[in-house]
Amino acid sequence: MGIRTYNPTSPGRRGAQVSDWAELTHKNRNRPEESLLQRIKKTGGRNHHGVVTARHRGGGHKSIYRLVDFKRNRKDGVPAKVVSIEYDPNRTARIALLHYADGEKSYILAPLELQVGMMVMSGPQAEPRVGNCIPMRYIPTGLVIHNVELQPGRGGQLGRAAGAMIKLMAKEGDHATIQLPSGEMRRVPIEGRATIGQLGNIEQNVIVIGKAGRHRWMGYRPISRGSVRNPHDHPMGGGEGRRAGGRHPVGPKGTLAKGGITRKPKARSTKFIVRSRRKSQGKA
Repeated sequence: MGIRTYNPTSPGRRGAQVSDWAELTHKNRNRPEESLLQRIKKTGGRNHHGVVTARHRGGGHKSIYRLVDFKRNRKDGVPAKVVSIEYDPNRTARIALLHYADGEKSYILAPLELQVGMMVMSGPQAEPRVGNCIPMRYIPTGLVIHNVELQPGRGGQLGRAAGAMIKLMAKEGDHATIQLPSGEMRRVPIEGRATIGQLGNIEQNVIVIGKAGRHRWMGYRPISRGSVRNPHDHPMGGGEGRRAGGRHPVGPKGTLAKGGITRKPKARSTKFIVRSRRKSQGKA
């Protein structure tokens, strides 16, 4: 993957960047696989009562959901040929279209070195090669993996974004120890599956969007600071002129905005963390 930079023909174009789409083999004139498409209804951040529960969402370009196979447990031992590498508007990673030997088709997340014409397979008997999905019991330690299952048979939940790279560190008993991109060390069931290789589109996180309108195309609505709102809308709003706040920064509900815990502790999940991501980054 490479990055294309535009000439500054307008303020929005100045500094804006896009992917060069060099890794894609499925061009705009071709449609995705019809049997693997599903329409999705946008919520605008509202629940079934019509109340906004996720702020700053809405609008955005229309997109059709691609049914990506995160489990890859239905076709154990059946080889599949990579037919194309395609763009997916619903995620940062690229997806690959597979044609199985029995005629079935499916989408998977496309690793970095996956090429059209390559053969991939899933199951315990598959070799530890790029694109193969194997239970971690049979994956050699030290390999880079993605799309890792937290519960066997549930489908991959870790390492699904562009450039994601998880390292299999050790295996002991019924659990394997993996290192996540954040630096966190976590134990996961050894019978859970993972796919070999690092996900592609690795330069996605350095692309400069360039203008606010492009962010709106992605479905994000504007975010205003609390200090510029009215007292009715935010605890830090109001005041004549620019006020420093006079209190620690808080969110719209009055909860502290800095230094607090950002992840809800779950007993079944937290106990498997060997080293937290905060400690791995030199934080308390």
